[in-house]
Amino acid sequence: MVIPPIIEVGGILLSSDILTERFCCDLSKCKGICCVEGDAGAPVTLDEIGEIENLLDDVWPDLSAQAQAVIDQQGVAYTDREGDLVTSIVGGKDCVFTYYGDVEDWETHEPITGCCLCALEKACRKNGQSFIKPISCALYPIREKTFRDGTVALNYHRWAVCADAVKKGKELDLPVYKFLKGPLIRRFGEAWYQELCDVAEELKKLSFT
Repeated sequence: MVIPPIIEVGGILLSSDILTERFCCDLSKCKGICCVEGDAGAPVTLDEIGEIENLLDDVWPDLSAQAQAVIDQQGVAYTDREGDLVTSIVGGKDCVFTYYGDVEDWETHEPITGCCLCALEKACRKNGQSFIKPISCALYPIREKTFRDGTVALNYHRWAVCADAVKKGKELDLPVYKFLKGPLIRRFGEAWYQELCDVAEELKKLSFT
């Protein structure tokens, strides 16, 4: 049998490679480059823009002078050339909420220096804020699209800067959907995620995954 390219789980369409491909961010290699590469900001909703604006005072000291100037001029988000709301960027690529710092490797506990990090997530961890960061950031490398009829689709996005994450995911045998368990539950709920796992297990029995 050939694995179907599109699978439906709880009314959500998703590309089957979310179940079959392996992925695990490797900050020691990429240093969070996804925050500063690309030609547009991270997709955001109107509700998320409101949450971000409420956090501005908390994150402002962590932002660069250039980022502060961009926010002063156009706000925390703008409409990109495809008509989507996205976070504002600096110099045509860097998210305005990027700052540089050190983190601890979750496996070795060794420090990883000079990483691109999210000031919004830092504020959440420091002050116990409920808003972490845009769900589009948390879900990457999954990208979500809503069609005109309201159908929601999830696709696995391949990006050259994530080559080390693909390599590490294969070494750990960690499927994309398991790597993103937390964000997927945050977005779609526990029951939906369990249904996704059940579908993955059924496919595994058929040697698809």
